Amino acid sequence: MSSVSLSNRLTELLNGKHVHTQLAVPQLVEKVLDRREGKLTSSGAIQAETGKYTGRSPKDKFIVEEETVKDKIEWGTTNQPISQAAFDQLYNKVMNYLKTKEELFVFKGYAGADQKHRLPIQVINEYAWHNLFVHQLFIRPTKEELASHEAEFTIISAPNFKADPKVDGTNSETFIIISFEKRVVLIGGTEYAGEMKKSVFSIMNYLLPEANTLSMHCSANVGVEGDVALFFGLSGTGKTTLSADPNRRLIGDDEHGWSPNGVFNIEGGCYAKCIGLSREKEPQIYDAIRFGSVLENVILDEETRIPDYHDTILTENTRAAYPLHAMDNIVDPSIAGHPNTIIFLTADASGVLPPISKLSKEQAMYHFLSGYTSKLAGTERGITSPQATFSTCFGEPFLPLPATRYAEMLGRKIDEHHVQVFLVNTGWTGGEYGVGKRMELSYTRSMIQAALEGELTNVETIRHEIFGLEIPLHVTGVPDDVLQPQKTWKDQNEYVQKAKELAIKFKDNFKRFSSVSPEVEKNGGPQI
Repeated sequence: MSSVSLSNRLTELLNGKHVHTQLAVPQLVEKVLDRREGKLTSSGAIQAETGKYTGRSPKDKFIVEEETVKDKIEWGTTNQPISQAAFDQLYNKVMNYLKTKEELFVFKGYAGADQKHRLPIQVINEYAWHNLFVHQLFIRPTKEELASHEAEFTIISAPNFKADPKVDGTNSETFIIISFEKRVVLIGGTEYAGEMKKSVFSIMNYLLPEANTLSMHCSANVGVEGDVALFFGLSGTGKTTLSADPNRRLIGDDEHGWSPNGVFNIEGGCYAKCIGLSREKEPQIYDAIRFGSVLENVILDEETRIPDYHDTILTENTRAAYPLHAMDNIVDPSIAGHPNTIIFLTADASGVLPPISKLSKEQAMYHFLSGYTSKLAGTERGITSPQATFSTCFGEPFLPLPATRYAEMLGRKIDEHHVQVFLVNTGWTGGEYGVGKRMELSYTRSMIQAALEGELTNVETIRHEIFGLEIPLHVTGVPDDVLQPQKTWKDQNEYVQKAKELAIKFKDNFKRFSSVSPEVEKNGGPQI
């Protein structure tokens, strides 16, 4: 199908009488309730359930193999190719399906707070609550901007349309397909709203490096002195929680660009994990969940409609989506200067890595490329307990280009702006998962505060004998023994053995980065 034909079909759909474009939050809430897509909670948020898919479906994500992009994409299990013919066929089916719907919902907005790098997008939804979700997650246009808005990318979400793998070339009934030439994302067979958010991030991860801008899977905030901090990490490692600091203004909780002028948020909202959420531990996030917010797979008390953030009967991957302006302490617009400090967050299920350590330039590059963490329960289908994994740049599922391209950009920026880098383990201590316990959030906050305030710049350290990491001997508010992981284990020899096992995993994983400077592996990785 030509781009012209595709555009004509899209225009025909958008001009239908059943299409609601740019409904306000109260209107969308009314639609959700009228259509019985969700429930109103005690705080005024909408609660919705996503059925059997309560996390992303990475095995069902594809990129159309098109002439202009096929030599740039890092093809493999993360970026699976699908033919243009298969995409066209599925596109036609989805369009025919959506034409039969009594109502459709369209949101027009932007990805990218920096106007020099923002992408005009439109999202077409079968569900009103999905449209409310994107309204809260992406950047909303002003009235003047809406009048001249022309989408450069369209996301089409039809959760109740299911593919036929034998006919459509997919792996299952679910599909998330990006066409960079036709500027369309097709999503079907899944009600999990996070697929829309991450599809836009994947698009920006392709477009921004082409404009000399590093796209990053990180949260960001800024201190009273204007110092900027980045927090890299996969879902569940603490990006959202740790960047929501009452003493620092939030730039964004998940996705950013780093241009020659500084850092900017790609989104206009937050998508926070809310398992175990309480006002005492995370007051900013707790209080942001109000009218117009979306709670995903959170169980409610049937009588009071009060959310039970501890109930995991549907999934541990319960989520809250809310706009940035629901939080008091934010940067508006979501733009700041160059970072002073970078924090790599990992949830180490082996209990080996120290809770905080200082990284050299080579170590920073090594750990960025490695992206070691543990997949936590619920973030993907089939994950029921933590599993050790390496996700390049702490965001491999969303990177269309070769990982080394992002890593090399980061390395240059660290040098250029003299950035301090720390590795922080928010995972297990005193033993591996099932034996040890999760690191105390209060300790992690104290360590990060010390790093951001410069207290660790010249502090006394001890070098980890296997990973070569510089571990501070003292951090205000943290017991000294907690800082050295080996001391938290009952059996010191068992710790050393587990550390060697993890080091081997690091070295085996790093073999795939053959184009990286040998100095990065030699001086940045573990020594056995």
